[in-house]
Amino acid sequence: MVDDFLIRAFIAGCGLVLAAGPLGCFVVWRKMAYFGDSVAHAALLGVALSLAFSVSPFIGVLIVALVVSVVIARFSGRLYALDTLLGVAAHFSLALGLVAVSKVAGVRLDLPSYLFGDILAVSVQDILTVWAGALVTLGLLVWRWVPLLTGTLNPDLAMAKGYDEDRERLILMLSLAVLIAVAIKLVGALLITATLIIPAATARVFSRTPEQMAVVAILFGIASVAAGLALSLYADTPSGPSIVVAAGLFFMVSNLFKRAS
Repeated sequence: MVDDFLIRAFIAGCGLVLAAGPLGCFVVWRKMAYFGDSVAHAALLGVALSLAFSVSPFIGVLIVALVVSVVIARFSGRLYALDTLLGVAAHFSLALGLVAVSKVAGVRLDLPSYLFGDILAVSVQDILTVWAGALVTLGLLVWRWVPLLTGTLNPDLAMAKGYDEDRERLILMLSLAVLIAVAIKLVGALLITATLIIPAATARVFSRTPEQMAVVAILFGIASVAAGLALSLYADTPSGPSIVVAAGLFFMVSNLFKRAS
């Protein structure tokens, strides 16, 4: 008999990877992993602010993630190179978040759960939040799929078709911000980017088209959630890291398969 908390965890994880699969493909294609890390690290500051103002951590993380995304999108390539700006944003926001958390009076924070996630502790409300955020993210990607894909594969063609690359990049960044806000409780601020890029990188081995890669990434994401939860249950390991370990094993096996074929 499967326990209720495992069912809730699996449903929440499936909601997350439903959007993380296609979004992770764009992160891989556009080499945006460092951006994902920057926004994910900033999420901890959102947690601290939500505790200070007694609001939902999801609201605090979402606001901070959106602000960081807009700031990076606006100033990258103007005053500083993108990698420099991302480095500053990632480390400053993470450090500021840790300092802010330590100064929130009268609140005892389970910091490891926000750093590494605790998907086994999700409630029905958490599941609804995850699925709502994932569907919003997926909706944005479906809506802007052609412009985003065109700009990713051929920026000159995108310009010729009249697509605004700055706008499309901002939409992609905002989609990442929404997903990070709903994912922090499941896999934590330090592992969010891994859940984006590892299934997408694995899917590349078995895909011939961008659309096929997005679908296969979702399937590998679901398999990683199932395998990670099983590992966490039977080996008594942390759930978030276990999911990432499972995803990493799928990635290594897929590359061995590619070399053997």
